[in-house]
Parts: sequence; structure tokens; C-alpha cells
Amino acid sequence: MRPSILNPLFASAASLPGVGPKTGKLLDRLFGVGEARVLDLLFHLPAGVVDRRTRAKIAEAPLDAIVVIEVMVVEHRPARGKGPTRVLVEDETGDILLVFFLTNHNWIERSLPVGAKRWVSGKLEIWDGHRQMVHPDRVLDAEGLAKMAPVEPVYPLTDGLSQRLLAKAVDGALARLPALPDWGGMPAQLNFVQALAAAHRPQTPEDILPEAAARKKLASDEMLAGQLALGLMRARERRMPGRASAGDGRIAQKIRAALPFSLTRGQEQALAEIRADLSSESRMLRLLQGDVGSGKTLVALLAMASCVEAGRQAALMAPTEILARQHFASLQRFAEPGGLRLALLTGRDKGVSRDKTLRALASGEIDILIGTHALFQQGVDFRDLALAVVDEQHRFGVRQRLALGDKGERTDILAMTATPIPRSLVLTYFGDMEISTIREKPVGRQPIETRALPTERLGELIERLSAALAAGAQAYWVCPLVEESEALDVAAAQERFEDLQKFFGPAVGLIHGKMKGKDKDAAMEAFLAGTTKILVATTVIEVGVDAPQASIIVIEHAERFGLAQLHQLRGRVGRGSAKSACILLYKGPLGETAKARIEILRESEDGFRIAEEDLRLRGEGEVLGQKQSGLPGFRLADPAAHADLLVEARREAQRIVAENPKLEGEKGEALRLLLNIFERAEAIRLLGAG
Repeated sequence: MRPSILNPLFASAASLPGVGPKTGKLLDRLFGVGEARVLDLLFHLPAGVVDRRTRAKIAEAPLDAIVVIEVMVVEHRPARGKGPTRVLVEDETGDILLVFFLTNHNWIERSLPVGAKRWVSGKLEIWDGHRQMVHPDRVLDAEGLAKMAPVEPVYPLTDGLSQRLLAKAVDGALARLPALPDWGGMPAQLNFVQALAAAHRPQTPEDILPEAAARKKLASDEMLAGQLALGLMRARERRMPGRASAGDGRIAQKIRAALPFSLTRGQEQALAEIRADLSSESRMLRLLQGDVGSGKTLVALLAMASCVEAGRQAALMAPTEILARQHFASLQRFAEPGGLRLALLTGRDKGVSRDKTLRALASGEIDILIGTHALFQQGVDFRDLALAVVDEQHRFGVRQRLALGDKGERTDILAMTATPIPRSLVLTYFGDMEISTIREKPVGRQPIETRALPTERLGELIERLSAALAAGAQAYWVCPLVEESEALDVAAAQERFEDLQKFFGPAVGLIHGKMKGKDKDAAMEAFLAGTTKILVATTVIEVGVDAPQASIIVIEHAERFGLAQLHQLRGRVGRGSAKSACILLYKGPLGETAKARIEILRESEDGFRIAEEDLRLRGEGEVLGQKQSGLPGFRLADPAAHADLLVEARREAQRIVAENPKLEGEKGEALRLLLNIFERAEAIRLLGAG
């Protein structure tokens, strides 16, 4: 239960004075979190300011800068035809024409009556030898001037929402802030409530920078909440004793003997670390990260084989059905020499075949179960689950990870990701885990030639593609991301599929996330069998799809994709013996960020370097894709600017977990409030669960 003191923060934003249902709907759209809450407004920090501190006489006022001037209204010059309305104002040093286009004349009469003293704010410019101010952004009397903030915050908006409306809603939200106890954190001179007020009411333009005291305090509190939640989860995992699963190596040896290659040094090292965890009495919680195609899945199979050697079972959970089926097919091939019994379970399995699989699982006739999130549904019971492998860890929330771990008695968990994660984010998201990293590519992986091509040269690309297909090549054609709508993505893919069919006829296949499972399988099988030569796809193929004979990938509208995602997509080729190419098809002119992305991708195939660059270009919010995964991304902290605070928060969280693991007493209650404010209730639930 959330403490009642926090209820005002989790109330609907539409309940604030002056907001109402209409503005409430605009706020829902702005935050994209369902119904906007008071807390969402408080966490929506200014991105810029309007600095109105410059007050000057007309003759001394600087040009092309915001200035506030005290003036006397001299005369109105009504509009001629479609021309602007002009108002002449002056002080003792000179005069200005205020220029208004298509403005309500009654408003001008009311706001600027002749003979009245007013304060006008805006940019001065010279036009036709005369000073003018087009559409002053403020026209104030003495009372209005007294209320105007000298430095006004500027917020990110959505269509239909104005700065004034949002600022008013934020003022209402700040008024709802309860008095909260101090939970510590950095810097000590401000508490959380003071820091929020200061962040929304900057006194200077510098107050909105990441290094400003208020911003640092908010970032520190958010990071402390994250690190404390991870620390509490880790402590719970450690408190729950594990069970050793020390295999004798007999199955793993047979698998390795049948491999046509040797493991890389990185694979050997990762496997040794995982086996040491499996053999210990402590529960394993480890992240295995490696670049696209670095051979993580084989390491996972050998780890699962160790558990089977010890007489127990293992499971591998993948984020999509396509990837689960792919893992099943490739692991089946490797596992056969060791006599491992594998089975597949996805949401598509129904009726008799599903019941048969579940019975075999419960009786221990299945050694390794591979599937989607269907694995942790009710009714899926293992005889003795030793190890749960979670692929593409960041696509699943902590709750799902724990649910799979709860399928067995003290199950060890190995999470894997093919998205190399920047160092600062490893600490942020996976601070509750030990980390193993595979940096090398297996022997025989082909380098991929990466080229950028403007869309105007599409005809030339199709000609070159035609020649490559005639020589036996196969290609993916990835369609652009269209806004945030899967339906529009599918429409774009359908259109490109029909276009390419005009050139290549039935040699073109199509796959996307909205297709029925059996149609996806058929499309994939036709491509693997070489019946189709070009597979048009949405980003459904981004993770894990493995067709070694595909040597060309065209990524259309490459400027719309993030750097890590482009790298993931590129990793679909270069898996066989043929020379591979990645064509980044872009629509110019390119912005600076898009240009930098394409340049980095052409220079490097090192996923770890690319991940760091991606963080620099996009910020952590998108690097791990928490929009899709429900990952708790930062809203107040900037991991690049606040990296030192993250280290400090981790240290502080470790100290708290060591000294007060149940968050008891006055300080513990304050820290529970912190966890609730940053919506880390999962950690609080675990405190209750023990």
C-alpha cells in the first residue's frame, strides 16, 4: 500500500485548479503514460528559459535579445487591408512601433489604451530605419509586471498545449507537494521538495543545467531510489540460499566435441564464471552481454547442460515467438550430440500438444524448455528447474524475471543481451547482477561493408540488388519506423513489398509483427529455404533472427533508427561465408545526429563503442528501449552528466542495505517514501515478502 501522504502526487492532473478534462487529455498525450498524474507534471522539468532580466530605456535596449521596456502608449495605427496593426509607444529616449499581425483589435485597444503606462517584453529589431517589436510576448500593467518571473521556464509541449497552460498546471502541482521527511542524498543543502520548486522556478538560466544544485539533488534522489531498489532485490536473492548444480561435464563434452569450431577466449571465460556460480550454494543472478553474433546462446546451452548433468532442468525465455523458435532450431542442432531433450512452448501452443508438453515437463522428460513469456504462466510446472536463461533481458521487467525464477526451488538466473550496454547503464539497470562480457566475435564471422545511399538512388540500388540475387545472394529489406505505430509500420512494409514484387515477382517475401504465427513461420521458412530471395520486414527481425545465407541488408529511412538498433539490424548479415553488405538508405538532408549515427556505423562494427556513442547521441531513455519494455528510465537524471552521482548513489544504497535491510525506523520510513515516489514498489513488495 502506498503511504497516504503521497496520494496528492498520484492524483489525476485533471483535478488541479484550472486544468480540467480538456487540458487533462493534452497532458495524457504529452506524458504518454495513460492518465497524467500530478507527479508527471512535477517530473516534467523545463528544457529552456526566457530570460527577462534585461530592463532598459528604448535608446539603450539591445537588438535581437529579449528585453523589458517601460513605455507610454502614444497612438494606434489600424491595419490597412491585410497589413498589420501598429501601436506607437515611447519613453524619454525614443519610440518603438509594436507590430501585430491578424490580432483581435479589441484586445489591442484593451491592453494598450492610449496614454497608459505599460511594460512590453520581446525582441527589438530595426525595420526600414525604425525600431519595432513584432508581437511582444508580454504586454503588462504594473500589477502584471509584479507577478512576472524575471526568468521564465520553457517546457517541452504537445500540439494544443501552451506554455502558459502548462506553467499554470505545474504551479498547481507544486502547491500539492506534501511536507516530506529528509532521506539524505546529495547535495545536502536542499531537500527533495525544495529542489523540485527550485527546478521549476529558475532564478537564472544556469539553474536548468544538469550541474545546478536543484537538478543534482533530483538526479541523486532518482538514482538512489533505483540503486536502493536493485540493492534490496539483490540482498533478497542472496538471502535466499541457492542449490549447487555442479555437472560432471559429460554432456557438455559431447556437445563441444561435435562443434566445427572452438569457443573464443571470451566464451570460455564467461562459461567458467557461470559454472562457478552454478556450483556454489549462493543463488546466481548474472548478466551475459556480448555483441551481435558473439556466441552467447552456445555459452547458455553449455551452462544449461551442466544443470542437466546434475539431474535438473533449465529454461530459456525469449521476447518474441520468432526468436523462441529460432533458438529452439539452433539449440536443437547443437544439443543433439549430447542427447539433451528440448521442447518449445509459446502462446501459440494449445490443446493436446500443449498438455503433452506440460506433462513431460512436470515428469522430467524434458531437459530444457524454450519459449516466450508463456513459460511463467500458471500451469507450467517443472520437475526441478535449476537455471532460467532470459534472452534480451532488457525487454522484460524485473517482475517477469522473478516470476520465471520462482518456477523452481532457488532457481539460478542468467540474463543475456545482444545490446552492448554502456558502462553507466549497466550500473543503473543491472546493478543487482554480476556481469560477464564476451567481446570477441567467433572465428569466421565476416566483416560487413556498410554504405549510405540517398533515396534518390533507389533505382540504382535495385539494379545492383538484381545482379547480386542473380549471383545467388539473399537480402533483407527493413522498412522504416513510422511514428510510434505498428499499424503504420506494417503499411509501409506492405507497400515496399508490393513495389519490389514488380521487379522481382514471387522472389519477394514479407514478415511483420501483425502476421499470424503460422504465416510468419512460412515466410521465414521460405527465406531459409531460398524460395524467396528478398525478405521485406519490419524491425521484427531486429533481434536474433539467423539466416546465414543472407548477405545483404537494406535499411530504409536509416535516419529514423537509433544507432544501437541499426547495429542490431546490420548483425543479421555476415553470418555465413559470403561477403556481406549493409545499405543505409536515407532521405536527405540529414540532421547532425543522423549524420553522426551513419558515420559511426560506417567506421565501426564494435557494438560496445557504438553503445557509448548511442548514449551520447540519444540519452539513456531510448538506448535500452524502455518504451517497449517497461524499464524504469530516468526522468530527472542524465546518466552522462550525473555519472559521479550514480557511483555515489550506489555506494549510499549499499550502505543502507547493509545497515538497515528492512528499511525500519524513521530513516527507513523516509526511504520507503522515496521508493514509492520513484515507483519502485517492486522493492517494497520484496521487503514484505522477506
